[in-house]
Amino acid sequence: MNGYTGKMLFVNLTTGELEDKYIPEQWYRDFIGGPALGARILYEYMPAKCDVFGEDSMVGFITGPFNGSNFFCGGRYTVVSKSPVYNGWNDANSGGNFGPALKAAGYDGVFVKGISPKPVYIFIDSGKAEIRDAQKYWGMTSNDFEKALAADLGCKYSASYIGPAGERLSPMACVLNDYSRAAGRGGTGAVIGSKKLKGVVCTGKLPIKIADKAGLNALTKSVAEFLKDHPMMANMRSAGSTGAFLPNLMSGDTCVKNYSVSLEETGKTVKDFERLGAPKISDEYKTESYSCVSCPMRCGAEVQVKEGKYKTDENSKVARPEYESLGWFGPGIMNEDPEVVIACNHLCNEYGLDTISTGGTLGWVYECFNNGVLTKEELDGIEPYWGNGDAAVELTRKICNMEGCGKILAHGSQYAANHYGKGHEYLFVASGMEIAAHDPRRAPGYIRTYQLDPSPGRHVKGGLAKANDRMSRELRYNYRITGYHDVQETCVTEYINASGLCIFTARVFPGNSIYEAYKYITGYEMSQRDLRFFGIRSFTMRHAFNLREGLRRKDFTITDRMAGRPPLKGGPTKGITLDEERLGDNFYNAIGYYQDGTPYLDMLQITGGLECVINDLYPPEEKK
Repeated sequence: MNGYTGKMLFVNLTTGELEDKYIPEQWYRDFIGGPALGARILYEYMPAKCDVFGEDSMVGFITGPFNGSNFFCGGRYTVVSKSPVYNGWNDANSGGNFGPALKAAGYDGVFVKGISPKPVYIFIDSGKAEIRDAQKYWGMTSNDFEKALAADLGCKYSASYIGPAGERLSPMACVLNDYSRAAGRGGTGAVIGSKKLKGVVCTGKLPIKIADKAGLNALTKSVAEFLKDHPMMANMRSAGSTGAFLPNLMSGDTCVKNYSVSLEETGKTVKDFERLGAPKISDEYKTESYSCVSCPMRCGAEVQVKEGKYKTDENSKVARPEYESLGWFGPGIMNEDPEVVIACNHLCNEYGLDTISTGGTLGWVYECFNNGVLTKEELDGIEPYWGNGDAAVELTRKICNMEGCGKILAHGSQYAANHYGKGHEYLFVASGMEIAAHDPRRAPGYIRTYQLDPSPGRHVKGGLAKANDRMSRELRYNYRITGYHDVQETCVTEYINASGLCIFTARVFPGNSIYEAYKYITGYEMSQRDLRFFGIRSFTMRHAFNLREGLRRKDFTITDRMAGRPPLKGGPTKGITLDEERLGDNFYNAIGYYQDGTPYLDMLQITGGLECVINDLYPPEEKK
């Protein structure tokens, strides 16, 4: 089969069984890979409504056809599971080396159920897999684990693993690879930890069959030529996602004081936060750049703090914070010190915590403390006044170690508000998930995506928000005809995430190159009609997992502040209140769902590949 190994590894950690499965080839055709194919597999093999930390609960590490193809930016893989935050579907992806390495080791995906009696890891070498003892690695942070594993294996490898946060079942725990790359959102790290699984380690050089290698090589060359003069390439190489920080802070996109006010209302200006953004953070701290497999952008970077209380270890890999971390650990708590952001970001990477949820939880703590809702006694003597970066580092350490107030905060802001019985009015969450540093009041499409994507609270799921960036202010807040456009933008992102491509390819690559490449790799066409049908099928497959869990539209919630209730009193989004109900109505109308979130039968039939969903939602006796 072109573009795939054609083989999945299924592991039962309770019994120690390992099994190669050859899923139907049509599933690859219908769902491509990544979260779409992962949803189809979990829908088939994981019982509905099982305990997220129970033996029947499954977690998957899954690739896409671009992994191992050598086409540009095809380095992303996906982890899939049920989320311990909202008890529904979860997918998160990561770049680096692991996705292509898993393919080169002989598998398109690894799916794990059961619970091991002791810490273990799964080792795969050229199509052969075994379960190995991981007791010596349990409790290790990412740098220590990578170094110890390299010394023990003595060969080139790639690993996808958890840190101590996942081992301690923090719902904010992410899945790491390459020291600091993270499939961050939704708490899959805790699901892995509940199985006593440290991670999956791969080695091997098995080739992937390409349908038209000459065609793919020619296309890759033409894309390389096009990218030579693309302005975004230079920006990404020099600054990565930090380049977006200052412009987004200026536009009202980035979080300020836990999203409670605009930057204008604080009396600060963008200049006050200049050291956090490009080019200054790179000029002062960057040591070298790195990239994902087959990526010409090289948007990642390592940094070092050479002196002071947050001096970094010269022998450890310390990643430059990405945009989201800059937002939450910066103006989100009114901190102007880049060394504080680097310290908090590095702690999260070392312990395996999602920086967005950690930063969002800190934002909530800071607002509660400054408004007299939480006391320093409740925070172990820490006083998180706005702008107090030292308090952020102390709180992040406590969250990482789940000690003192960190035991509570490591479960996220929604859990903490419920635990303390206060502070709910300061939450900025979607179904309990802290959102990214992208304000829906500036780009209203985000409110629909944050609320109604099957993995709520995500900013990388496409939808109208991306189109909002290209719209005038008048069109941006016109909800009359949003549905079709919202679905179309979602379909593009569903394809990118399933294929293993980086989301930046949609902004940078020429014409239809990302769809032409799919044809050369797999031999299958991807017309605009195919794209729309695939996108709807992919979204619906993930959504159907939630329906089977008993979740409906009413169960996916946002907090009032996210929609501008009350509206901000200053800045670019002054006076804005969003109509999230209408945006959701329009989306469901356009994708083919009833308003409660149930897909129409005829939509499921026309889209194809969703017979399993039809059988559950419309049993034969009900269709007569």
